[in-house]
Amino acid sequence: MGKIKQAESLADQAYHLLRNEIISGELLPEEDLPEERLAKELGISRTPLRDALRRLEMDGLVDLRKGKSARVASFTMEDSLQSMEIRRLLEIHNIEKTAARFNEETMASVQAIMAAQWKAVEQEDYHTFIELDREFHLMLAAPNPNNKLKELIYQMNTGAYRAFLILSNTLHESAGLACEEHEDIIKALAKQDISLAVKQMSVHMENIETRILAR
Repeated sequence: MGKIKQAESLADQAYHLLRNEIISGELLPEEDLPEERLAKELGISRTPLRDALRRLEMDGLVDLRKGKSARVASFTMEDSLQSMEIRRLLEIHNIEKTAARFNEETMASVQAIMAAQWKAVEQEDYHTFIELDREFHLMLAAPNPNNKLKELIYQMNTGAYRAFLILSNTLHESAGLACEEHEDIIKALAKQDISLAVKQMSVHMENIETRILAR
C-alpha cells in the first residue's frame, strides 16, 4: 500500500487509495480494516483515516462496526437483485422523460464521458471506469426537471448496487459490454427516438442483471 503524500488532504488521499484497492480486488469483501495497521501503512494518524472510512461507508464499500474493526462490505445476490429492480424502474422511466430533451451541449457532455470510458477500458483502469459509469447515468438524468427523481438515480448509482458492482470483481469482463450498450443508448438519444432509447436502456438494465446472475 502506498504512502500518503501532502498534495491533497490526508483523508481524501486515504479515501482514494483504499477505494482503489477495493475496486482492484486487493482488499477483498469481508476483509478486516484495522485502524492501527492501516494508519501505519498509510503513514497518517487515525483521524483522517476514520474520515476516509466514513466516506467509504457512505459509498457502500465499507462496514463500520461498533467496537470492532471496519471491514470491506459484501453483498448477497438478493441484495443486488433488489437494488437492480429499483434501478431498472428509475432508469427506464427517466430516459422516457429525457430522450427528447437532449440538446447539443448535453449530448456533447455524454459523448465526452463515453470517450473517456472507452479509454479507461482500454487501459484497464476500472477505478476511473466506475466513476465515469456513474457520471454517464447521472448525465442521462440531467435534463429531467424532476429533482427528486434525479436524487434517487444518484443514490442508486452511488449506493448498494454500485458497491456490489465494484465488490463482485467482474468489471474486467463487463466494462466493455457496458460501453457498447451505452453507445446504443447515445445513438437513440441523438435521433431523439424515445421508444428506441427506452428499448436500449431496457436492454442495458437486463444485461446488467444477467451479468450479475452469471457472477
